[in-house]
This record gives sequence, C-alpha cells and structure tokens, in this order.
Amino acid sequence: MKLIFERSMEGHQCSLVPRSDVPAASLPEKQMRRSTLRLPELSETELSRHYTELSKQAYGVNDGFYPLGSCTMKYNPAVNEEAARLKGFAALHPLQPESTVQGAMEVLYRAEQILCQVTAMDEMTFQPAAGAHGEFTGLLLIKAYHEARKDSARRKIIVPDSAHGTNPASAAMCGFTVVNIPSNAQGGVDIDALRAAVGEDTAGLMLTNPNTLGIFDPNILEITKIVHEAGGLCYYDGANLNAIMGNARPGDMGFDVIHLNLHKTFSTPHGGGGPGSGAVGVKKQLAPYLPAPHVMKTEKGFTFERAAQSLGQVKAFYGNFLVVVRALCYMLMLGGDGMQEASENAVLNANYLRMLLAPNCKVATDGLCMHEFVLDLGEIKKETGVSAMDVAKAMLDEGMHAPTMYFPLIVHEALMFEPTETESKQTLDEAAQTVNALLQAAFTDPERLHNAPSRTPIGRPDDVQAARKPVLRYSFENQ
Repeated sequence: MKLIFERSMEGHQCSLVPRSDVPAASLPEKQMRRSTLRLPELSETELSRHYTELSKQAYGVNDGFYPLGSCTMKYNPAVNEEAARLKGFAALHPLQPESTVQGAMEVLYRAEQILCQVTAMDEMTFQPAAGAHGEFTGLLLIKAYHEARKDSARRKIIVPDSAHGTNPASAAMCGFTVVNIPSNAQGGVDIDALRAAVGEDTAGLMLTNPNTLGIFDPNILEITKIVHEAGGLCYYDGANLNAIMGNARPGDMGFDVIHLNLHKTFSTPHGGGGPGSGAVGVKKQLAPYLPAPHVMKTEKGFTFERAAQSLGQVKAFYGNFLVVVRALCYMLMLGGDGMQEASENAVLNANYLRMLLAPNCKVATDGLCMHEFVLDLGEIKKETGVSAMDVAKAMLDEGMHAPTMYFPLIVHEALMFEPTETESKQTLDEAAQTVNALLQAAFTDPERLHNAPSRTPIGRPDDVQAARKPVLRYSFENQ
C-alpha cells in the first residue's frame, strides 16, 4: 500500500479541527519553527481510505486463530469496552478531588479485593503500566523489604533457564545479580541446582508457574520452601495465570509477591503494544512498601493513603485505570465459577491441540500440559532443512497468526502454541489440519516453506537487514 506521504497531493485538505473559541497565544520567537512542518495533504475521503487500508494490514483475534504462546491473545468481551468508554470513567482528570471520583476509587478498591482473593495476596497496586514494569516494581519491593531488615547482603535473584526474558532484565535493573539455574528433564526447576544456588546472599526467586513449556511444577511447594528457608522471597510472574485462575492461587503456593497482566488474563486487547497493566500483589510483610497512593475504604467513603515506607510512585497517578475497569467488568461477569471454567477450557484446548499435532512433530515435554505447549522442530530441520521460522511464516499464508518462535531458549527450534479458552473445537481442528499439512510439506515441498509467506501484503523480509538497518522514517528525498 502507499504511505500517507505518497498519497499526499498539494492543495488537498479536510477540516477536522474546529475553530478555536479562545484567544490565540503567540510563542516566543526562539520557540518558533524555522521551516514549515511537512504534513501530508489529503481530502477527508482519502484520509478515511488510507486508515481503512492500513487496518487491513493488521491481524488480530477478530480475523482468525491467534495462538501466540505466553501472551493469552484471546477474544475479549466487547461489553467491557463499553464500560471503559463511559464518560464517568473515560473523561476523568487525575487531579480531581477525591470527593468527585468516588466511583472510580471504588473500581480500584473492588478490583483489588477480588484479585487478592483470586491470587491469595493481601494487598495490590495498579500503578505498573505493564508486566515487565510489574516485575521491576515487585523486585523493588523485595529490595525494600531486605533493606528495612538491615539484610543488604542479599543481592542475588535466582531465575530458571525457562524464564521470560524480562525476568533477568528486571532483576539487573534493580541492581541484583542474576543466578541462572537449569531445568530438569521434565521441564521444571532442578531442585538440586536450586538448593546449591540459595544462601545468605539470596534475595529471592522469580518463577512462572505454569512455566513457558506449559508445565505446572509438581515441586512448587518444595521450591518456595527452599527459598524461604534460605531467607529469600518468592516472586510469581503472572504471565500464565490464565491457565490456573480460579483453580490454584500463587499465594497458596508460597509466593510473597506477584504481578498480573490484566491486559492478558483479564480482558484488555493488548496487540500492538498496549495499553497494559502489571498489577502487583503482595503478602502482608511487603504491603508497607507498596507504591502510593493506595485506595482505602473508610466510614466516609474512599480515600488515598500514602504509607510512610512506600516506594512512592512508579508511574504517574494511578496506573492505566481503564484497564482496571475492563478487568473488574470481566471478573464480575464471570464470577468465581466462570473464571475457573475459563482456565479449565484453556487447558483443555491446549491439550486437545497438542494431541492433534503430536503425531507429526515432537512435543518438547511429555505428558499433559497446561495452557500452552512447545513443539520441537529440531529433528524436522535436520532431516528437511525446514526451520520453525519457515513453518511459522507459512502459517501466515494460511490465514493464521504465527505462534511464538524460538522460545523458550532451551528448545532450539521451538514453536509455542497457546490456543486459549475462547477458541472452538472446530477452529482447533482446522488449525491442526493446516499445521499438520505444513509439517508434511516440509518433506515434500521444503522450498515452499523456505519462501513463505507469499500471499501476505509483505513477503519475508531480510531479518538481519531489518534489525541492523531499520527504515523508521520517510525520506522526502526519494520523491
């Protein structure tokens, strides 16, 4: 498609901004532009057609199957979008007096109460803007806890080799040293390696359960006990909570601090980078350090509390509030039984699809999975030269979004599928038929997969060039 500057024609225009009803203000000369701003010139019809065509270049859950692993790209109820658009929520100003935003404060309070029940935490903040930001905040809480106890020698965070890449990055940003431990043959934490890693310098452990292989670690109680006995705290990465909500609670597993991706598990579409909410929940011993302000309920209504030991703010004001509105609507609509059924269906769908694909490709782990599973195409690549990347690109030609590729890193030719609870049996049957056909084509027509995709708006780019020499701005010199 043409870029908007390529559509531009001198003299074309549309008036979308109303005339100003206040006196014009002039800027000081030193703040004025020295050259005319180069903006595209289009009529209203041309502008509408441009954005319509642009929307057709994107792919989302409204278009078809979207099995992106560890991201929970599920179909979210549209009624929650309507609630988030209500003027009383969407048109608020963050500096309004508390007395004028009691309804919004009740949303934060009620969402906190429900999510604490779901996760077995005691208090929660909604300030972090995304999952990684939640990790960063949770680790700052662990750091504050140890420092308040004059236990500043605890500088190491233990991270399994199957962890999300943001885990070690967040730990390093907080000034911790990252200690990597291997997985065992079943894909869980190696208990002996964990015992050898903990000590008087252990600040905590970061863990996703179920992990990126889709495995719920059967040793989870022993894992958290080992860390606690060494004096460390246990951090739960909530990226995969969609697999267990309503069925198992991180707090009951022994975790002290968690983050939740409200934009994954609790009903905010998050494709394209946002908006997000990395809500952080804690047990009582960490509650004094939570970011401020924190909503409290009093006899006179709701108020914001700022605890003396608080970290302060980790984001402006109160976080991405409308994401919390959607989450509360989702939880109230489903109820406890509905959330339990949703997670059970997510696990059922993942295992059903895994069984349909297993005859044609090795699955990275044996036995039942939780919400997602990983195919290992290593043997297929050795035999045919067709890689996980080739199969993922070929899926685009078949009208499906690709699964997560080459993750976790412990599986070298990995394709990670997460079908979620909102996909039907018919969709999963069709998806399995398509993927199995591509796996067979690796042996009969490998060149087709090497050259895929061929039916998408853009073919396969040069990944090295795209990474090293990305084109991020329009060049007027090429006109």
